[in-house]
Amino acid sequence: MTSAATLLRDARRIIVKVGSSLVTNDGRGLDEAAIGEWCRQMAVLAAEGREVIMVSSGAIAEGMKRLGWTTRPHEIHALQAAAAVGQMGLAHIYETKLRENGLCSAQVLLTHADLADRERYLNARSTLLTLLQHKVLPVINENDTVVNDEIKFGDNDTLGALVANLVEADALVILTDQKGLFTADPRKNPAASFVHEARAGDPALEAMAGGAGSSLGRGGMITKILAAKRAAGSGASTVIAWGREPDALLRLARGESIGTLLVAQTQKQQARKQWMADHLQLRGSVVVDVGAADKLCSEGKSLLAIGMTSVEGEFSRGDVIAIRDDAGTEIARGLANYASAEARLICRKSSSEFENLLGYTAEPEMVHRDNMILTR
Repeated sequence: MTSAATLLRDARRIIVKVGSSLVTNDGRGLDEAAIGEWCRQMAVLAAEGREVIMVSSGAIAEGMKRLGWTTRPHEIHALQAAAAVGQMGLAHIYETKLRENGLCSAQVLLTHADLADRERYLNARSTLLTLLQHKVLPVINENDTVVNDEIKFGDNDTLGALVANLVEADALVILTDQKGLFTADPRKNPAASFVHEARAGDPALEAMAGGAGSSLGRGGMITKILAAKRAAGSGASTVIAWGREPDALLRLARGESIGTLLVAQTQKQQARKQWMADHLQLRGSVVVDVGAADKLCSEGKSLLAIGMTSVEGEFSRGDVIAIRDDAGTEIARGLANYASAEARLICRKSSSEFENLLGYTAEPEMVHRDNMILTR
């Protein structure tokens, strides 16, 4: 089994998720000292060249405090109102603490609909990757002010895993008010033993996890186990650790064993390519010239529109399409950055012409090499 030292030490893109009870000091208000500590540690990681995204709970809990509510409401409109109030404080404190540590920050609010729709999924991905490219640390939360029962994630552990999949992170670190995973609830069973390392997705883990541990959030250890299983689908391993452990993020990044490590069994690149390879029905394809085909197959390059000779079928941005050579043989497949109608307009054109032709430029490539698998 892979060691924590190797996984976390080598992780370049890390998602850090913190829960409501930690962020708000068990509902007493935003914990400025704790948030400042996490921001300091994330700044150190960023200075080392790592890319960090924070997924933070706490908007509803902070809103409840500001509104004077002692019990979490059940009505969706009341939860949305609390989120709207609390989000102001949450965004402000992260912006302040990250700026104190020399980091620029951005607030990103997501709903399930943003990630279920392929075009919005790609837009969210492009935004987050652009922020990271510009050394900006995104702070993500569920957009609780507009969600309803049909579109809400339900907990930010799930959101953390979905973001890990979205940006193809190397690791997901879930900071919680527990040391990690035990074989049983240690508050009820003194014989419970600590789980230092296990395989993400192991059914036995779900049997160990109890229900929600706090009245402030909707999580609990079971949601963290399921989040780790979800993150493992794209190759990200997960660590569940105590959020108040001194220098937890830095020590994990040095390879120290802290908390419970749930190891993904699939390599990151393999997971993405397997997902594309599993598409049995493709909505369309593009035909490329000999030069483009050679660059794809021999040099591992992205597909540029200037190398495309024709477009077949009707597809949307984000659909998996086939890439065929001039004989009609599929040589690769990948995620289209442009819809079929747009692809026809940019055939044989350089990326510098996209804005004049389309009115905008989404990406310079038709299919990026990171979103492509060779099939010949």
